[in-house]
Amino acid sequence: MFKVGAQLFTSEGPRAVTKLADLGYDIFLDLKFHDIPNTVSHAVAAVVRLPRVRLMTLHAAGGLAMMKASREAAGTKKNRPALLAVTVLTSFDEPALREIGMEGSLGSRVVALARLARTAGMDGVVCSALEAPAVRREFGPDFKILVPGVRPASAATNDQSRIATPGDAVRAGADYLVVGRPITAAANPRAAALEIVAEIAGAERQRAVA
Repeated sequence: MFKVGAQLFTSEGPRAVTKLADLGYDIFLDLKFHDIPNTVSHAVAAVVRLPRVRLMTLHAAGGLAMMKASREAAGTKKNRPALLAVTVLTSFDEPALREIGMEGSLGSRVVALARLARTAGMDGVVCSALEAPAVRREFGPDFKILVPGVRPASAATNDQSRIATPGDAVRAGADYLVVGRPITAAANPRAAALEIVAEIAGAERQRAVA
């Protein structure tokens, strides 16, 4: 699945999605909507009309009403995009969380936002691999977990604070991993991608045995 994020979507708009769809690829549209319920629900309705979008994101911090309106706007078609609520960005650590006025431990904030997302009818959440086990324990196997901030052991951390290797993220319970710069900035992107795929496959085998 190809991720289309804010940078590409701002540069190229919906045609970035349609071009990838025309090539036969599914799309993860990572625009992290966060606005009043009316605005976000109309944005979600527009996403539903785009081809081959399988996952999309919005901020759980937008609140219960915003998420409920978004879920309604997504409709009931079997192939609609799955709505994933962003809990706490992986660039945040606990001091950064306090700077924006969020009290309590980072882990407790992630679980609380995940609980709100589940109540609103979201299909899953976005969280780091550090919080994924707690989310999985509370919400079970059908609640999707997408883990960004995935970095192979040899890769730079860049601006991420809560990171994990691909294998660790899978073992933590992730359904989807987001891997960007470790591939796009690699000297040999194809080799980097294949190495990550191999690590994921090994971790999945371990998880299946466990």
